[in-house]
Amino acid sequence: MNIFLWILQILMALHTLMGAVWKFSNSVEKTMPSLKAIPNGMWLAMGGIEILVSIALVIPLFYKPFAILAPVAAICIAVEMLIFTALHYSSGDSTFGPMIYWIVVAVICGFIAYGRLVLVG
Repeated sequence: MNIFLWILQILMALHTLMGAVWKFSNSVEKTMPSLKAIPNGMWLAMGGIEILVSIALVIPLFYKPFAILAPVAAICIAVEMLIFTALHYSSGDSTFGPMIYWIVVAVICGFIAYGRLVLVG
C-alpha cells in the first residue's frame, strides 16, 4: 500500500505542478469561463500554493519528519477541486466533464490523505 500511495502522490504532485504552470501562463477566463468568479490575483496565488503542495506531496519521501505534509497537501488539492466544481456548477454551465474530472482528482487526493493518515500512518 505504501508504494501505491507514493506512486499516487508523485503523479498528483506532477499533475498539480502542471496546473500551477498553467495558471501562471493563462488567465482564468481563457482556461475555464465558468471559473471567472475567481479574481486574477487569487488565480495566480492558487498557482503558487499549488507549487507548494506539489512539493509537500513528495518531500516526505526524502525527509520523514515532514510526513504530515503529504495528507495536508492532498486535502488542500481536494478542497481546491471541490471549489472549482462548486463554481462551475453555480455558473450554470451545462457541461459536466470538468466537474467529473475535478471530483475524480478530489477523490484521489482524499484517498491519499486517508491512506497516509489511517492506513499507513
